[in-house]
Amino acid sequence: MRIYSENIHIVDVMAPATDAAGRSSDAVSLKNFNMAMVEVSLTQGNAATIALTVQQCTAVDGTGAKAISVNVPIFASQDVGAASGDVLTRQADGVEFTTSATLARKTIRFVIDPAKLDLAGGFDCLRINTGASNVANLTSARIILLPTYPQTPQSSARIN
Repeated sequence: MRIYSENIHIVDVMAPATDAAGRSSDAVSLKNFNMAMVEVSLTQGNAATIALTVQQCTAVDGTGAKAISVNVPIFASQDVGAASGDVLTRQADGVEFTTSATLARKTIRFVIDPAKLDLAGGFDCLRINTGASNVANLTSARIILLPTYPQTPQSSARIN
C-alpha cells in the first residue's frame, strides 16, 4: 500500500506540557474524515498514573463535551525506550485508558470511527482529556485523521 500525504491529516491538539491538574486538548471536526486516531505521548517523571479520556463535542471549541459512549480499540506502549517499545500492543477496548505508574516514555493510541459518535445529537468533533497526575509528568497529543476523500489541499479539521 502506498501512502501519500493527502491520505493522512495530522493535527497537533495538545502541546507538550506538564499538567498536574489535567487538561483538555483542542478539538477537531471529523466531518470530512472517516477514521481518527488520537495519539498521546507521555514522559512519566513521577510514579503517578495518568487517566486519558476521549471526549466528543458538538463544535471545535469544545462545546458540549462528553465522554464517548462506545468502546474503541486502544493500543499502547508503556515504555517506548525499550527494545520493542515502538510496537503498540492492543489493550482492552474502552473509552478511557490509565497508564501504569512506571517511570518511562509512553504512547497511547485510541482508534475512533466517527460513525460511533453521537451524530444524532450533533457530536461530530473529538478531543482528549488528561486526568490529574503530577507536575513531573509531561503529556502531548495529536489526532491523526484519514480523509473520506483524499484531496489537495486538505480540508481543515479545526473548522466546524
